Amino acid sequence: MTRFTPKTAALCAVTLGVAAPLPALAQDDAAGSCGEVSITEMNWASASVVTSVASFLMQQGYGCDVTVVPSSITPALASVAENGEPDVLTELWVNSAPVYDRLVEEGALEPLTEVLPDGSVQGWYVPDYLIEEHPELATLEGVLENPDLLDNRFHNCPEGWDCRTVNDNILEAAGFEEAGFEIFNHGSGETLASSIGAAYTSQEPWIGYYWSPTAILGRYPMTRIDMGGFDAEAHACNEQADCENPQVSAYPNADVYTVVTDSFAEREPEVTEMLRNMQFTNDQMNGVLAWMEENTASAEEGAVHFLTENTDLWSDWLNESARENLAGVLNR
Repeated sequence: MTRFTPKTAALCAVTLGVAAPLPALAQDDAAGSCGEVSITEMNWASASVVTSVASFLMQQGYGCDVTVVPSSITPALASVAENGEPDVLTELWVNSAPVYDRLVEEGALEPLTEVLPDGSVQGWYVPDYLIEEHPELATLEGVLENPDLLDNRFHNCPEGWDCRTVNDNILEAAGFEEAGFEIFNHGSGETLASSIGAAYTSQEPWIGYYWSPTAILGRYPMTRIDMGGFDAEAHACNEQADCENPQVSAYPNADVYTVVTDSFAEREPEVTEMLRNMQFTNDQMNGVLAWMEENTASAEEGAVHFLTENTDLWSDWLNESARENLAGVLNR
């Protein structure tokens, strides 16, 4: 499956204000300068956006013939280990990939950049409107001292999620029930998300777990409460359902990289350098994901939105030749 087909490219041309369909921008100068490229599309929204942006720039800026490979972390790495493909893994959460370090050590993979330099952020959040009114709620101590300001309810992860085990241990260690909180265990990610939207609509109290980048945190400004820092040993125990000594610890930020195979880096050094430059802050990605949700838009359309709003940013990722190929977009 190849992203940015002529139909999608035409949509880009209209949205970006380019007179000619986008395929025409790159074909003369970039044809033959880049060969076939296989790139992952991991099965979550931010990864789809990153892949769509990268695919567009590789095709239209560097003349690559891009094939998108739907995947997830474990099978993508297994394929690299066994077959040396796909060439590009655009949003790899390395803390979820035990085999990653071995593949890097063996030279099969080359990490290029922290594609989400903020990392994947997770933790316990309170709406900004509550923090503005009650700044003491920005810390765990302040939360425990004021359960009534939070409707005496903590919104927990669904059963089966890793964060459910971690939260259960932290909640026990911090004494949330003793402080007067009811622990509300959501039945699905959808109800957890909708509870934030409902609270925002009514400007009501809310505290619970969430993560970024996500559309929810793009639409609804939230403050991650200060839990006193990250303790690696405590967190490792909190990840276990049978943790004998749960302790309070913040969640760690997860490192998120774009990586390529060593053969691709050698074969396509200019494209590799572009991918090395490609980064999205969580605020930028949250904004794109929120726009997609509000407009019932696809990842390709989300990529068009990002490209439209951030030409100064992504133009700096490109080499001079690719900038010339995309001049119709950059100079609209």
